[in-house]
Amino acid sequence: MKAWAPEGGATNTDPLIDALKKYAEILAPWSEQVARRMISDVNARSGRAWRELSSEVGFQLGTEIVSAPTGARMQELMAEQVSLITSLPLQAAQRVHDLTMTSIVDGTRAATIAKEILATSTVTESRATLIARTEVARTTSVLTQARAEYAGSEGYIWRTSGDRDVRDSHAEMEGKYVRWSNPPLLSDGTRTHAGQIYNCRCWSDPVFEEND
Repeated sequence: MKAWAPEGGATNTDPLIDALKKYAEILAPWSEQVARRMISDVNARSGRAWRELSSEVGFQLGTEIVSAPTGARMQELMAEQVSLITSLPLQAAQRVHDLTMTSIVDGTRAATIAKEILATSTVTESRATLIARTEVARTTSVLTQARAEYAGSEGYIWRTSGDRDVRDSHAEMEGKYVRWSNPPLLSDGTRTHAGQIYNCRCWSDPVFEEND
């Protein structure tokens, strides 16, 4: 079925948009498997990392951190990631719709719009890569927060990767104490914990009260 006519008159993208919407529905079970596998893997690595640090933070505290009940947070993360994955074809459909409406309003030639529509796959792939990169880091950060809070930590020290790619607003946070209950408002206008926003490679260094 022809989705649009590059050299013709009116551009008909309805079949393409319908197909993308149906694809979003089909993606749901697969995206759940992907999200569950990724979160489980990150959780396992996080647990191993805490066990290795147990000698530094104290055996009892280390054991408590590793055994923290992270199930609820993992379920929340999985639901959010499934939503992000299944939104990709829906966003692609919206992009196609917007391009079509633009051609109607400003009279852009169908051939030009067709090229933009064909570029949708590249745009979607780029966003999928961003989601994958961001969600691994965010999952690590959220699980660190869950474990640390369970063990009595009220905050952390913001750490950056320390290279030239660190955003200015994040570089300004290096070494600062942040309470888990109050994600900071950064100078770029975003409010986030370390490692919990797109393309962020920062990480949280939990602070624990020393027992007398």
